[in-house]
Amino acid sequence: MWGCVSSNETDDSSDQRLCQDLGLILSFSSLFYLIVCFPISLCYNALLVTVNLCNKVSMTMPDVYFVNIAIAGLVLNMVAPVQLLGPSYNHWATWDFNNEVYITLLILFNISSLVIMYSTTLLSLDYYIERALPRTYMSSVYNTKHVCGFIWGGAVLTSFSSLLFYVCNHVSTKIIECSKMQNKEAADAIMMFIGYVVPAIAVFYALVLILRIRKESTPLDQDSGRLDPSVHRLLLVSVGVQFALWTPYYATLLVHMLSGIQGRHLHGQHLRTYYFVRGLSKLLAFSSSFAMPLMYRHMNKSFSRKLRRLLNKLHCGKQGCSQERSPEQQVVT
Repeated sequence: MWGCVSSNETDDSSDQRLCQDLGLILSFSSLFYLIVCFPISLCYNALLVTVNLCNKVSMTMPDVYFVNIAIAGLVLNMVAPVQLLGPSYNHWATWDFNNEVYITLLILFNISSLVIMYSTTLLSLDYYIERALPRTYMSSVYNTKHVCGFIWGGAVLTSFSSLLFYVCNHVSTKIIECSKMQNKEAADAIMMFIGYVVPAIAVFYALVLILRIRKESTPLDQDSGRLDPSVHRLLLVSVGVQFALWTPYYATLLVHMLSGIQGRHLHGQHLRTYYFVRGLSKLLAFSSSFAMPLMYRHMNKSFSRKLRRLLNKLHCGKQGCSQERSPEQQVVT
């Protein structure tokens, strides 16, 4: 919980002023996100999912991954108001929650982060496969949908191991099984390795392969079945933004893990600074659900066409519009 008064040490007025300033910065940043970014993120993520699911026939492999990321973004949108209006982020906390709610929010956050990172990672690898072997259909839409199902299942299973450590860290020590597992650093280590280190290595390897194959011009580059060139720019921007927004959060996990292993727990001003940086880094992580659909909306050339098609269907109903039927009638004649 964010607080400047509950401290066992004797702080001078400058430390108190700094603590109050950091708390106000975090509070106003949280409120700005909830007022400006949260509604836009919710609308664009829902729009991305709806437009693509209503145009399943024209979906490509990158579209499936971005729909997966958008669904994870909607989960983050559910978690964000509860956390950002709580006492850890806001001086004017709307409510307080118990350990059960805290653990539930943490697990949902971890699952969403794993889905987002691994969807970005597999998008990079599948894009390389599509560039290198365009006619093998190894990265087809059908296969990608099954892969996304495995991503969610793997994220839930991975979060379950961390869930045991987090639960045992908040329950009574009378439970013998949990008394041996009250180690939050172990849970942070699991999330750090599986949620960041492994995807970072895989994305770096995929980008190296993609850059290498782009230098080698082949007749396959003129193949009409290949992905749109704009997908390459969307991929690079998506990877850069995702890692830029999630790296600070995993860096705070690394700091907490190392300080716990070395037995040097943070106190006083260092502890308050750590809480501030951790809160700000989590706010940046929430912002990934705001940035990704906006990038997809502006960099994907087919999204506007799909959106217009969906709006025409809603406007014209089941019978269809005369403007849409006239070209078909001309082809028939």
